[in-house]
Amino acid sequence: MAQKLKDNDEKYLRRCLELSSEAVTAGDEAFGSVLVNKNGEIIAEARNRVNEKTVLAHPEIELAYWAAEHLSDEERAKTTLYTTGEHCPMCSAAHGWVGLGPLVYLSSAKQLGEWQKQYNFPAAPVNFLPAEDIIKNTEVRGPAIGQLLEEIKMLHQKVWAKK
Repeated sequence: MAQKLKDNDEKYLRRCLELSSEAVTAGDEAFGSVLVNKNGEIIAEARNRVNEKTVLAHPEIELAYWAAEHLSDEERAKTTLYTTGEHCPMCSAAHGWVGLGPLVYLSSAKQLGEWQKQYNFPAAPVNFLPAEDIIKNTEVRGPAIGQLLEEIKMLHQKVWAKK
């Protein structure tokens, strides 16, 4: 089971929300992610680009590729991926194969599915599993509670209301 968020997680999740908002403004789904190194520095960031590229253009995949190309195995293990939504199975697998460190997310896949039903938005074409069921030996923290969670929910709702 995922752990609760830590006090210092909020600033990185807030940047993920900003990236999600950029994605929505660009006509895409509300997902954004950042990689944070062991010194607490954001070293890479990405937002959803499925409308610009392909259905596989999730920000977590982009960051997994970036990490594989730019970081050593040791650096990747000490890098935290922050994201607005719990990984889908594809992104969980990429996280694990690349060997990234902790995963921290705002909303769970279960919450996203519940919100989609409320808006009669089509469900994803895959079954979601908790990220920690796919990624071995990785700390997973989330979901958030309170204002941050409400903000990502509102961004998703903004997208779904247009469709």
